[in-house]
Amino acid sequence: MSETVRYRLLIAALSLATLTLFLLSLTVGPAAIAFGDSIAALFQGEAGEIGLIMREIRLPRAILGLMIGATLGLSGAVLQGYLRNPLAEPGLLGISATASLGAVLAIYTGLAAAFMLALPLAALAGAVLAVIVLQALAGARGNSLLMILAGIAVSSFTGAMTSLALNLSPNPFAALEIMFWMLGSLTDRSMTHVWLAGPFILVGWAMLASLGRSLDALTLGAETAASMGVDMRRVQFLAVFGTAACVGAGTAVAGAIGFVGLVVPHVLRPLVGGRPSRLLLASALGGACVVLAADVAVRLIAPSRDLKLGVLTAIVGAPFFLWLVYRTRRSLA
Repeated sequence: MSETVRYRLLIAALSLATLTLFLLSLTVGPAAIAFGDSIAALFQGEAGEIGLIMREIRLPRAILGLMIGATLGLSGAVLQGYLRNPLAEPGLLGISATASLGAVLAIYTGLAAAFMLALPLAALAGAVLAVIVLQALAGARGNSLLMILAGIAVSSFTGAMTSLALNLSPNPFAALEIMFWMLGSLTDRSMTHVWLAGPFILVGWAMLASLGRSLDALTLGAETAASMGVDMRRVQFLAVFGTAACVGAGTAVAGAIGFVGLVVPHVLRPLVGGRPSRLLLASALGGACVVLAADVAVRLIAPSRDLKLGVLTAIVGAPFFLWLVYRTRRSLA
């Protein structure tokens, strides 16, 4: 079987899995609604109880799970290819941490309670600020090492500021709200959150998806890629701003969901022959599968305790991360 046929079969299998998990996300929940009734309620104009549950609660949750999962998988694949670092993932550039800080400040100052969209808008502003700082630190010609170091600096500073906000929280309820939000969740999200994050996520997807051929050339080294006509400034701009747009928007509405962007590209890379251009679509579908499956799992494992999505992805992703570090160390020995 040729490599192209295997790739097409992989994409078909991932697409089918994504569709299946999306339907499960629509039909699994504390409200015991039959599968047929759930799907029918989405297309009926009636404003009954089932229709409200499906259109106002489950549909936005499923859409956000699909979009955010695809965002994390795609951005992880792009950053690992651009930075040529197997440990790269969206959080490495500090974008998720800075978006989280913006949301934390909205909760801390009371803006989130006064204005419903203050929290996601503040998180988006944080993501934009992260890009500005990254560009200022790494420079327009900043190489991958400078970008990684700048991302670590931004992550460290924003993490410290988030801890300071928790330490100085005016009341324990605000601190508890901050902690719960930072754990990451799709609970109680509405179509307003979908419409707010959707445009930024789509723009980010378009920017990242255009990097396929450039990332293929980068596997030969930055100098070789430049000699082949790859504009490294353009690649850096699209990789950083594309990640900021989609990951920042996802963090703005769902909080921080870790390890998906790290794990998914590594699992799928051997199945696409190691070609970054083919890994992009596969990782996007794989990321959507992981987040949708995790979101279904949190509803089944502890439906009455509101188990956070970010907690479950961390429980699965952290051991994989440790294994990856160990394998990398052995390969360098």
